Amino acid sequence: MLTRRPTIIDVAKAAGVSKSTVSLVLQDSALVRQETRQIVREAMARLGYVYNRAAANMRSSNVGLIGLVINDLRNPFFTEFAASAQMAFLDRGYATVVANTDENATLQAQVVGSMIEHGVSALVISPTYGDEDATFMPLERAGIPVMQVLRKVDQRTQLFPFASHDYEAGGREATRHLIELGARNIAFVGGLADRPITSERMAGYRAVLKDHGLQPFAMPGRASRAFGHEAALAIAQAHRHVDAALCFNDLVALGMQTGFSRAGLVPGKDFRLAGFDDIEECAQAWPPLTSVRCDIGGFARQIARQLLEWLEDGVRPPEEQRAPVALVARASTLGHAHVRTH
Repeated sequence: MLTRRPTIIDVAKAAGVSKSTVSLVLQDSALVRQETRQIVREAMARLGYVYNRAAANMRSSNVGLIGLVINDLRNPFFTEFAASAQMAFLDRGYATVVANTDENATLQAQVVGSMIEHGVSALVISPTYGDEDATFMPLERAGIPVMQVLRKVDQRTQLFPFASHDYEAGGREATRHLIELGARNIAFVGGLADRPITSERMAGYRAVLKDHGLQPFAMPGRASRAFGHEAALAIAQAHRHVDAALCFNDLVALGMQTGFSRAGLVPGKDFRLAGFDDIEECAQAWPPLTSVRCDIGGFARQIARQLLEWLEDGVRPPEEQRAPVALVARASTLGHAHVRTH
């Protein structure tokens, strides 16, 4: 017995035919034999399948609008997600409207309300923190498919499924890497202390340090190059016992590289430095930056596929899912002997 709304896939399985055949029956196509048509309609009746003709018309005419609400498009990580998702939706015939909320909860509520008024068919949101009801209550009333990505702000994942990366596993792998290279005083740099996303990215770091009897050393702050630059100078001037750092994201780590350069320290030689996300610039930086790769392009395409399956076929995504991550070790931790010159 199905406990969710039956989909066209359920009908196809119950009738012993393909999804395409069920679609042809729903369109009253003359290409389907009368006997097959009857079998499909009986399966629909048994399952209680209700045909959404409005959605079908939208698909057949290749129209439809998807909303993308992003908390910080200045960050290349989120820019890559938005661009990759937009292209994936376009491949399926959907236009996309993108909004940058600039970590402003009031602006987020405004742009979400505007997207609902303009008739978006579904929405993906990488939310900012604060005044969650102002954003998510209108989305609940609108009744459209909505996925939270990268940050879980509304805890009702049965209404707003959540997808992100396995940040804890990434923190564990990066911290173990630094310890294996001899680091013993490892700082975690960047990320606002009161944000759940900071706790997520620190969780693996804290666990591995505890396993090795080492003490954490947090330097919270904005996830920006400017803060990373300041943190590197502070380490060079006042915290010389710190011999390595795992950064909240790559922007912080790239800023630290600049700060260490000013202080006369070389990552990979005088200090071991790792970032998080593995944006494109990590491989181009000098020295190349070790980072936790999140495959944001592949993740965005997965989200687009799941959202459209929900919209078109009623197949809801899992309430919560975590994509795998992998450490990419480069010269900022391994040393300059590991820099590729070709």
